[in-house]
Amino acid sequence: MNKVVIYFKSILFPVVIGAIIGIVIAPFMEYQTFQKPFIAPPSILFPIIWTILYVLMGISYGILKSKKLTDQKINKIYYLQLFINSLWSIFFFVFKWRLFSFLWILLLIISVLIMIQRFSEKNKVAGLLQIPYLIWIVFASYLNLAIYFLN
Repeated sequence: MNKVVIYFKSILFPVVIGAIIGIVIAPFMEYQTFQKPFIAPPSILFPIIWTILYVLMGISYGILKSKKLTDQKINKIYYLQLFINSLWSIFFFVFKWRLFSFLWILLLIISVLIMIQRFSEKNKVAGLLQIPYLIWIVFASYLNLAIYFLN
């Protein structure tokens, strides 16, 4: 398969998943109304940051796919972390399960750490491209827990 097509599909998939989740949770968004911790970004940043992270995620996976470095372990952890990521938004915003969402995001952090390790074993750049994602979800876990306690 052409590398351009591989990268296009690899980037498109997480971006579309993110957009679908964004549409699902939009009616339930109440970030503006929360008591937030001292360090809390404005709501306008979230879709921008997530789009960038999904693009990086797709590029990272595309590197592995284009070099024929994907295998069952890579695919499982990649799609599993994307699934865990998607459910977090639903748990937090739709169901309002704030404490459960915090525990769930810890599971996401673990899955992303495993993904980074497995990606790095195959291609260093593919693993490094996931570092901003990890940093963001660690920050998101802080926000999640703070919002749980403050609200």
